[in-house]
Amino acid sequence: MNAPPHHDDEDDNEQVFLDESDIIHEVAMDNEDLPDADDDSELGMNLPVLINIFGCDIILTISEEEDSNFVHKFTAHTGELYSVSCSPTDAALVVTGSGDDRGFLWKIGQGDWAFELQGHEESVSTLAFSYDGQQLASVSLDGIIKVWDVSGNLEGRNFEGPGGGIEWLRWDPRGHRLLAGSEDFSIWMWNTDNAALLKTFIGHGNSVTCGDFTPDGNNFSLSWEIICTGSDDATLRIWNSESGKSTHVVQGQREQACEHVVDNNALASHSDSIECVGFAPSGSWAAVGGMDKKLIIWDIEHLLPRGTCEHEDGVSCLAWLGASYVASGCVDGKVRLWDSRSGKCVKTLKGHSDAIQSLSVSANHDYLVSASVDGTACAFEVENFR
Repeated sequence: MNAPPHHDDEDDNEQVFLDESDIIHEVAMDNEDLPDADDDSELGMNLPVLINIFGCDIILTISEEEDSNFVHKFTAHTGELYSVSCSPTDAALVVTGSGDDRGFLWKIGQGDWAFELQGHEESVSTLAFSYDGQQLASVSLDGIIKVWDVSGNLEGRNFEGPGGGIEWLRWDPRGHRLLAGSEDFSIWMWNTDNAALLKTFIGHGNSVTCGDFTPDGNNFSLSWEIICTGSDDATLRIWNSESGKSTHVVQGQREQACEHVVDNNALASHSDSIECVGFAPSGSWAAVGGMDKKLIIWDIEHLLPRGTCEHEDGVSCLAWLGASYVASGCVDGKVRLWDSRSGKCVKTLKGHSDAIQSLSVSANHDYLVSASVDGTACAFEVENFR
């Protein structure tokens, strides 16, 4: 490398201009190779550019961080993030779980504050606040389930479970009942006030990857509350929460014994594992996402597909922002906001360099928080999408 020419100190603050003589190498590109201004491709992410200044070759790295639109990034974890949950009563409070065996409580806009949940010895794979914000449930890869009193001393109580491989946790909107799906194809439900196991649900043919209660206990004038679950067997099941029986199975053209099989639109069925399911605030619509790159909006009351949101990669998580908009987290590291009625993507949120694992919406619905394999959590403003 040539040494830069000597210049006086008084020239240090002068502007430096680049001309054609400073170009080291040119790369020919066809016009069709160039992305559109609104293209969601990864062009520009950590792209090295070689330039020459005063005879020196200098490599500059252009990071996609400048194109990110998050308002807060939490970076205290040292492993990939598996789960995020926002408090339903404190608009700033968030909890995240990671492969570093730790869970952290932190607040949006307060980058220096964090409280570590003590007690897990394996990766914290899933966390969830109860609807009243008083309790927090967490589970680690060794199957240990803990329920924390958020308003008290934050000492976790252990719960008996399947013994390992718990995929997710959800709270009943009407009380302190906790639901969990397992790799052993089963679903468990506890009363967290007395740590009693209430029921197990059996019927899926593979790992139960996601599930949810209807919001506010909405039951479509039935005498029992609805539970909806998805699985690696590519089926969506509707359950009677009181009896523990599966009442409907939503799937493609495969045969299914015993239960009522729904095949209203085979084109709207998933062809790969279902990774996430969530009810809209009304409770009558549900969004279901899978590794087949689809997010399907279902009318659960009539068991009819209402629309399909096509993705470029697998859909790993989702969150409803309000009655009309739903957010999806994808394997490509982007968060997309969809109009659930038209099926159109209205905004793409950037800030991660790897797959999105979990999404959650703040109590005031102003923020959407994402957790990623890249080890960070990002908070995005979404107050205009409800």
